[in-house]
Amino acid sequence: MAPTVRISAVAYYKLYFHAAKHPHQPVNGVLLGTQDKAGGPIEVQDAVPLLHHWTSLSPMMEIGLDLAGQFAQENGLKIVAYYQAQRNVGDVGLGPVGEKLLGRLREQFKDVVGFVIDGEDFGTDKAALNPWTYSGDQWKAVPPSDKPFSQGSVYQLASPDLPTKALHYVREEGHHQAFGDFDDHLEDVTIDWIRNRTCIPIDA
Repeated sequence: MAPTVRISAVAYYKLYFHAAKHPHQPVNGVLLGTQDKAGGPIEVQDAVPLLHHWTSLSPMMEIGLDLAGQFAQENGLKIVAYYQAQRNVGDVGLGPVGEKLLGRLREQFKDVVGFVIDGEDFGTDKAALNPWTYSGDQWKAVPPSDKPFSQGSVYQLASPDLPTKALHYVREEGHHQAFGDFDDHLEDVTIDWIRNRTCIPIDA
């Protein structure tokens, strides 16, 4: 039985803004949270965006992951999940890079979960997140028949209307335009890529 995973507003807004800022590029990042005991509920509290033009496990990816891990530790959190969006809208697979990254993260956190952003559902009232879990020595997508993020699912958003709110903040207020990831920080060190404080809506 997979642990319950609950994603906070802050974490969801961040991964949403990350994908919205780079709609035609692959993006990835990690989700930070807590778990009181192995197999117990996972509370995702924050997200740290990594890259938007990654193709492999590059040195920049390694550095970004290390910095995100340090930030998590300093704040009493763990890297509990990984997220990515593929270049192609309909691609909801992890791919080799996603699997390798999750494999590494699983060495530190056994119940780590992968989420692939569904480009076809992105911008609707759906969560647009496809969960991946480790089972039988391989990463497997949670089947659509399990209806992730629906009522009664082990995967939940802190509020079911978060996708609608996130879309509003993108279309009407442009919160994603000021959002920065580690790639952006490498080009402009003033960008607050780990916290992105100025982008987070006051209702989060």
